[in-house]
Amino acid sequence: MIRHRRTASAAAALALGAVATAVLGFAAPASAHVTVNPQEATQGGYGRFAFRVPNESDTASTTKLEVVLPENAPVGSVSTMPVPGWTVAVEKRKVDPPVEVHGSQLSEVVSKLTWTANGNAGVKPGEFQEFPVSMGPLPQVETMVFKALQTYSDGNVQRWIEEPLPGGEEPESPAPVLALTAASPSSAPTGAAAPQADDDDDDAESDGVATGLAVAGLVAGVGGLVLGGLAFARTRRAPTSRE
Repeated sequence: MIRHRRTASAAAALALGAVATAVLGFAAPASAHVTVNPQEATQGGYGRFAFRVPNESDTASTTKLEVVLPENAPVGSVSTMPVPGWTVAVEKRKVDPPVEVHGSQLSEVVSKLTWTANGNAGVKPGEFQEFPVSMGPLPQVETMVFKALQTYSDGNVQRWIEEPLPGGEEPESPAPVLALTAASPSSAPTGAAAPQADDDDDDAESDGVATGLAVAGLVAGVGGLVLGGLAFARTRRAPTSRE
């Protein structure tokens, strides 16, 4: 009887273990993905951004990164920073209307950046690499979605191209997203600053009055000294009375 109960318990444990293994085996583990850093910037400004690429393979290296700039948010100025061991190819596209940069109208903008590793410079297992980019002026949109393709040395391609889902839930293969906030308007001098200007005028006027009084006092003092000197000289030249 006891042996039967132990056998039943063991069978139940094996069954639960099989179910747990099946569930865990089919569950996709959370994985790191390509991101853009920083993840927030200001509309109309310029910034330095880095596409951060973690290597998720245990056996292969990341040998290529392709980043597509959003078509609905063209950027007039895009430049890359050299990455040792990597080359970068820049693709462009026509835009209409043109994009204005420092008073110039640009009819062509960067549409895609492709970094390719040379030799043994790929991102190895357990490592990550950043690919810096300077961009601006940033467009007047709330978000920029950069679809990215990560290629491994074994031919596997990870497509980080899914846009944010409604409600804030992260998709399975999210694309790098840059959030843009409106620039704070340049404010004119407020009414509180006006009294400060009046105070400054009053201070200047007071300083002028004080300076005038000081000069007048100095002139009066010099005049007194002159008169005193003349009186002393006359006294010495006057004849003494005889007895």
